[in-house]
Amino acid sequence: MEYELKRGRYRELQEGELRQIVEEVFGNVREEGQSLVASFGALTRLETKLIDKSTLLVNTTSDPSVAQEIGLETIKRYNIFLEKATGLTSKERRNRLQKKAKEGKL
Repeated sequence: MEYELKRGRYRELQEGELRQIVEEVFGNVREEGQSLVASFGALTRLETKLIDKSTLLVNTTSDPSVAQEIGLETIKRYNIFLEKATGLTSKERRNRLQKKAKEGKL
């Protein structure tokens, strides 16, 4: 999934902050090419990389058979990651996505 970045976030993320965020939120991170890869709880794989100055790509693979508590903690951490990485709250991300959909840009 592609997420829009808040204006000015690209430079900070490009200078190593993205790696710090992934490590802080998920506890582990490794590089695979230009992507950062981590895993946590129900996320067996989270792969993220900067596409351009306004876009962060995040691909996830999850295990639906984990306990409910682990699933809830995974969702919580994923949302924390997105907010720290994009600089946008979930409400702001939703509003921008709705605006793009109305403009036919999806």
